[in-house]
Amino acid sequence: MNALIPRPAMEVAPGAWHVPGWLGTAQQRELVTACRAWATGPVPIRHTRLPRGGVMSVQTVCVGWHWRPYEYTRTADDVNGRRVADFPDWLVRLGRRALLEAYGDEEAARDYTPDTALINFYDGQARMGMHQDKDERSSAPVVSLSVGDTCVFRVGNTETRTKPYTDIELSSGDLFVLGGPSRFAYHGVPRVHEGTGDPATGLRSGRLNITMRVTGLA
Repeated sequence: MNALIPRPAMEVAPGAWHVPGWLGTAQQRELVTACRAWATGPVPIRHTRLPRGGVMSVQTVCVGWHWRPYEYTRTADDVNGRRVADFPDWLVRLGRRALLEAYGDEEAARDYTPDTALINFYDGQARMGMHQDKDERSSAPVVSLSVGDTCVFRVGNTETRTKPYTDIELSSGDLFVLGGPSRFAYHGVPRVHEGTGDPATGLRSGRLNITMRVTGLA
């Protein structure tokens, strides 16, 4: 496919919208700069350890609330005991703009107030197994932004990790929203295409994925 030909927005499943190329290069650079700052602390980026002893291949840093399987806390007691960085107002505004772009619903966009973001960094070997985002007490949509290398994103159903599912490619600057009937759909990243990102974003290699959520916690 010619990269100069705009890719249309597409509803992959009910409530699951893919908006290609939503972020411009300058906006992507700003996100990369912010993510680099968050990665240094107060709670640094790390490979999350799972309850059964496994370690996730992606590296994760959080803002607003600290996530570990399968709960949110204000302090990162499994890392260094410190409180994570605050969720910035500019990221709330970006989340609202993203929701408006995906759904075209001004009222829903105004009401959308994400209070946490999980930032995952994928190197060329990192993967994400099929899972549901269900640790939140809110069913508000999850807004996902991609910067860097292109990945294969697998969007499944709400009942099982297996088929039926749809594989799409998420490229740098793409927006993806999981909401409505697809809010709790299984999804994952089975593959990252190394070397496909644009260094102009400030990311020389790998993929950043910023997912904004509403925890529903006080």
